[in-house]
Amino acid sequence: KSPLSRRLKDISPSGIRRFFDLIASLEGVISLGVGEPDYPTPWHIREAAIYSLEKGYTMYTPNRGLPELVKELSRYLERTYGLSYDPEKEILITVGVSQGLDLAMRALLNPGEEVLVPDPSYVAYVPCILLAGGKPVPVPTTEQDGFRLRPEEVARRTNSNTKALFFGYPANPTGTVMPREALLGIARLVEKHGLIAVTDEIYARLVYDGE
Repeated sequence: KSPLSRRLKDISPSGIRRFFDLIASLEGVISLGVGEPDYPTPWHIREAAIYSLEKGYTMYTPNRGLPELVKELSRYLERTYGLSYDPEKEILITVGVSQGLDLAMRALLNPGEEVLVPDPSYVAYVPCILLAGGKPVPVPTTEQDGFRLRPEEVARRTNSNTKALFFGYPANPTGTVMPREALLGIARLVEKHGLIAVTDEIYARLVYDGE
């Protein structure tokens, strides 16, 4: 009898990580497998981290993050996107986007509820849904259409058991940027069906063509 849960056994290992581990063992190969730059963290950031350690800032922090960090993030979102979020109630600091998405799925989903996910999508999306007891529903995208998420395809797969729409743009792994009109069409569907839009915006600033 396996000590592992069926839910965990149903999740496939990350193909990206498999390639990362393989390439790490080879010399003279540049890895394009994981989403990180080809330069180290800038020195002024590393220096601040080192200084924090030297000052003894090594204890537990509030669950939602350091108050000054949460407030600065709130200011950043308003300054950059014109969005107003209450730092006391609407912002939570995590160790990364994948943890944030995992927490979101665990907080939102009841067993068996469906979540619409573009196909292809980032490798962690479907496991996050499965680990939270949800049911991922792939929404196909095509190369001919630039891998854009089409509102009509979202509508076709939405039913009374659909809880959320889970997507990231610019998209990983396709690099797709959604045009405004398509996003507005999806927003109307989300409102019409009372869905929750869970958006991964880690690459939001990495857009170079003006869209």
